[in-house]
Amino acid sequence: MKGLYIVTPDWDDTKKLLEITELALKGGAAVVQYRHKTANAGLRREQAECLLALCRSYGRPLVINDFVELCMELDADGVHVGGTDAAVAEVRAAIGPDKILGASCYGDLGLARKSHAEGASYVAFGGFYASRVKKYPVTTPISIIADSHAAVPLPVVVIGGMTIDNAAPLVAAGADMVAAISSVYLAADPQAVARRFADLFKG
Repeated sequence: MKGLYIVTPDWDDTKKLLEITELALKGGAAVVQYRHKTANAGLRREQAECLLALCRSYGRPLVINDFVELCMELDADGVHVGGTDAAVAEVRAAIGPDKILGASCYGDLGLARKSHAEGASYVAFGGFYASRVKKYPVTTPISIIADSHAAVPLPVVVIGGMTIDNAAPLVAAGADMVAAISSVYLAADPQAVARRFADLFKG
């Protein structure tokens, strides 16, 4: 896993969501995570189904945040869980050995070790910078990227207020993927921004 990892915003407008996501995919987004914390079950299923079809048309994986049953119902490519969601081991047992399973580890290397032991496919650290979407302490040190690579053999995703400029040093430090929401979805030219994020990994 390497490149731009886009995370969807809490948009009820499915048409707009799909349009911007497709622009990001055209720009080179490598992974899409569907995350909509306030959607009802019907809207969540509709959006996830549409995004899955879109991702399949571009040959990119769709990871669903939190909702394991929805992932299994749609046969999406994976699930991402946070610290307050289901345990990594439980989710891995539910989805089987072949699907992607991501785990938020915040700034906790011990949590990364535990997630690896329980079957995670990648670990996500942050926040590194203040986010316009998520509220969390901005206390994650850049050194955790190298520390994680030394401790667990898993790709590292960095999250939290990512822009082209502030993501660059994290990629240089060894981050495998950069997760972005606002920088892509609220951009005047999402495709161009996605391409610039993707280009960070070509050096």
